[in-house]
Amino acid sequence: MLTGRPRGTNDILPDEAARWRHVESLYRRTFLCAGYGEIRTPVFEHTELFQRGVGADTDIVEKEMYSFTDRGGRSVTLRPEGTAPVVRAYLEHGLHGQPQPIKLFYVSSPMFRYDRPQAGRYRQFHQAGAEVFGAADPAADAEVIALAAGFFRALGLRGFSVRLNSIGCPGCRPAYRERLRTYYAPHLGAVCDDCRRRFEQNPLRLLDCKRDRALAAGAPSVLEHLCGDCASHFRAVQEYLHDLGVDFVLDPGIVRGLDYYTRTVFEVVHGQLGAQSSLCGGGRYDGLVEACGGPPTPAVGFALGMERLLLTLQQEGVALPVSGGLDVFVAIAGGAGEADQARRAAAVLVARLRAEGVSADMDLAGRSLKAQMRYAAKYPARFVAIMGEEELARGTVALRDMERGTQEELSLGAVVERVRALRAACPD
Repeated sequence: MLTGRPRGTNDILPDEAARWRHVESLYRRTFLCAGYGEIRTPVFEHTELFQRGVGADTDIVEKEMYSFTDRGGRSVTLRPEGTAPVVRAYLEHGLHGQPQPIKLFYVSSPMFRYDRPQAGRYRQFHQAGAEVFGAADPAADAEVIALAAGFFRALGLRGFSVRLNSIGCPGCRPAYRERLRTYYAPHLGAVCDDCRRRFEQNPLRLLDCKRDRALAAGAPSVLEHLCGDCASHFRAVQEYLHDLGVDFVLDPGIVRGLDYYTRTVFEVVHGQLGAQSSLCGGGRYDGLVEACGGPPTPAVGFALGMERLLLTLQQEGVALPVSGGLDVFVAIAGGAGEADQARRAAAVLVARLRAEGVSADMDLAGRSLKAQMRYAAKYPARFVAIMGEEELARGTVALRDMERGTQEELSLGAVVERVRALRAACPD
């Protein structure tokens, strides 16, 4: 073999792709039914978008981005997250000038971060997400959280919990930052290098450190330092979630890793994932549109990792569809000369079945009839249409029901309707 796949990437083979399609389809239905429109942004953007939007001091920008200079001398970056590109599209295409709110979602969008690969975490990974622009009401926060939780429940996932916090606004957060610095200052000799840097640049992220959890657990709570407006907003979010039947746990340790968050932040976590327990995360980012050159615009959203979600579903034992097999396999019988004639007729029948929306295939390897039947069973094919010398002479096929073990002879024109009728009578 010439080479293997690059470290931190993954191939999605047909059976696994069927599970992805099931998850993607349910996700699309969930958000289309809630009035969201699908958006697809480029896989790379100008690097400045992430430096200004995500934050120059975040781990993503400092350590994890795949950035390079193109032939025109411009710095571009493979997108490491989905919100900043959606904000850029929202502004560039004038969506901010349309009646608000604007509700958007994306699904299975490839993202890229240079990080240590681990369970459910790759250097090329895929995210689904949703964003609401132009809605300051706490009902918008509750809606995206409820939709995320409802999607997980609809998939059959049970072992997850919603963790909720508020990190305040630019008005009340500076005082809390100073309280954190005062708390952490005596411990700087014991914390990791990243935390010493965060102490100066972004002390709120000290609470997000995976290594110094015990120290973070004793830190002052941000919920005790919210201004009146932020506290009122957070109470309303909780009331909406109660009304919507969404269980949640208050967790002052959730701050999220990106600079653009304000007020509500949340994560959906699952015990099956161990240390990397987060399935989904997001919150409110009322300053990001303005930071990207637009007008002041309230916004809220979230993103989830598809690979991690699929892994969690597997670990919890949630059954998802695998490759659906085939409706009809057309098998060719007879000697060499007869087989040539039957093969042409089989190709016509397969094309007709496919045109009518019936999945169909035929032998392309010159197998014996017995080998074709074995191949059809492994596909698996629900029906096998056998075409031999006698059938060709009569303009018929022998249609075998592989589940029931029955066989009948039909005219070529009757195959499509008969397959549909049998499939409807005994669905998968």
